[in-house]
Amino acid sequence: MIAADDSTIHASAVLVGAKAVLIRGPAGSGKSQLAWNLLTAAAQGVLPFAQLVADDRVYVESRSGRLLVRPSHALAGMIEIHGLGIRRVEFEALAAVGLIVDLAAEDAARYPEKKAASAVIAAVTLPRLAVAAGMATLPLVLATLRTPPSG
Repeated sequence: MIAADDSTIHASAVLVGAKAVLIRGPAGSGKSQLAWNLLTAAAQGVLPFAQLVADDRVYVESRSGRLLVRPSHALAGMIEIHGLGIRRVEFEALAAVGLIVDLAAEDAARYPEKKAASAVIAAVTLPRLAVAAGMATLPLVLATLRTPPSG
């Protein structure tokens, strides 16, 4: 079990297929909205599967070279939907992260530099998508999940 200490980060996480998308960003950047959009995309058949892991606060742990995420006990199964408030949804208790999405990222670029394409959390290096403030996030995340880099 993970203790509530510096292993807690302000983020959301959604299991998409076999791996979770970890969504980071400043307050108001759209973390919960992107999480809800991923859940909705799966419900509409755009993605084969998506389920909430955590919204707002995520416990992270490095284990066997993987970054694992789980929800805060107090917030498990809850997600904020703008205009509706806090709602309850089904959730995964544990998932391995496969992609980090950084919202309102200052290093977001049309052609990102190679060093911007990965991030390290708890000594685990993962693919990273840097999204500029104001950009439509769901299409970028879907493109990242569905297409391999060109080189």
